[in-house]
Amino acid sequence: MLKQEQINDVLQLLEMEYGSTTTALNFSTPFQLLVSTMLAAQSTDKRVNIITSELYKTYPDARSFLKMSTEELEHEIRSIGLYKSKARNILATCHILVDKYNGEVPETREELMQLPGVGRKTANVVLSIAHNFDAIAVDTHVFRVANRIGLAGADDVRKTEEQLMKNIPQKDWSDAHHWLIWHGRRVCRARNPLCDQCMLVDYCLFYEKVTA
Repeated sequence: MLKQEQINDVLQLLEMEYGSTTTALNFSTPFQLLVSTMLAAQSTDKRVNIITSELYKTYPDARSFLKMSTEELEHEIRSIGLYKSKARNILATCHILVDKYNGEVPETREELMQLPGVGRKTANVVLSIAHNFDAIAVDTHVFRVANRIGLAGADDVRKTEEQLMKNIPQKDWSDAHHWLIWHGRRVCRARNPLCDQCMLVDYCLFYEKVTA
């Protein structure tokens, strides 16, 4: 991993480049963010937004979602990967939200992770964006970029999250999550990263390795 002083420099550069960014998912309520994040697994935010732009007009909350059968929801989201399991999990989650939480989305990681289809990453996204808690959600972009640069040095998602929480000031956790995602989308791509366009090459361990 990079030294703490280097990490601070990297965070400053990322903030200068992406400071005002937020999630690319479109939503109006915590419930919609939860559903969109569940749908986005192994899919793109762009595809999710296309589907939910119409879906949320008719079914804006958990109670209205329960008016659909599993087959009807599958039809609505059929262009998204794993749509059958996602439809089952979303409707099962809606039942719990209505029965246990009066249709609202809970505000603790433990409660969120008890919902069907909701893992730690999705829970952290909801906590950070919908409930304004300090959290780092490690998706594929965050995992790749953080470990390439040297903000973390781990071979699994949970260890990466723990290292980022240690290396990044807590007040910046939620923002850094977005900075790393956008840098992964725009520059530090999984295949053919655009190192010649990256402002972090003076620090990046990956760049140091491939140019050695």
